Amino acid sequence: MTIVLVAITVLVSITALKQRTFFDKLLLSPYRMVYHKEWYRIITHGFIHADYVHLAVNMIVLYSFGSAVEMCLNELQVEGITSLPLLHYFVLYFGGMVVATISTIAKHKDVYDYSAVGASGAVSAVLFTFIFFQPWSMLYLMGIIPVPGIVFGPLYLWYSSYMGKRSADNVNHDAHFYGAIFGFLYPIAIEPQLLINFMHHLMMK
Repeated sequence: MTIVLVAITVLVSITALKQRTFFDKLLLSPYRMVYHKEWYRIITHGFIHADYVHLAVNMIVLYSFGSAVEMCLNELQVEGITSLPLLHYFVLYFGGMVVATISTIAKHKDVYDYSAVGASGAVSAVLFTFIFFQPWSMLYLMGIIPVPGIVFGPLYLWYSSYMGKRSADNVNHDAHFYGAIFGFLYPIAIEPQLLINFMHHLMMK
């Protein structure tokens, strides 16, 4: 599923970057969603990106951690804890994409020219599900400094919340924040017993 999502996103993003009309048709526009009922944008915006760097970063993170999350979900099926791993991954990714945009839609629904693009909300959901299953695995802060996932996670949330309140750049930090929260909580929604497993993993270190 991860490889399929990466392939489709790369194809759609490259096409959109070359065709502005297509790009405008897919981007997240809270105003047009609310007042023109173009609700499909809540999904389509996740398949286009602002530029090739934005696309590359999201797809590298998705491929790296999405594949690991798929393995974790498959292991849960083998252990009899849950079933339908592919469906759960689908819900995780697209659920994260939707939940990540709700606050953005509410905040900017009256701003005609506001728009956002990118799979960052969904990718954040996948990343934080990985942290839930592997809290002591090393992640790289700022792409350089190795820190355990259980440390990286709170720092990521703090930074996303702080930057979201400042609104000092063109990054939708709110989407990062809420996508991450969704991703961390989703395994517990699948099976509350997994919270006990998470605590056990924390104490094993």
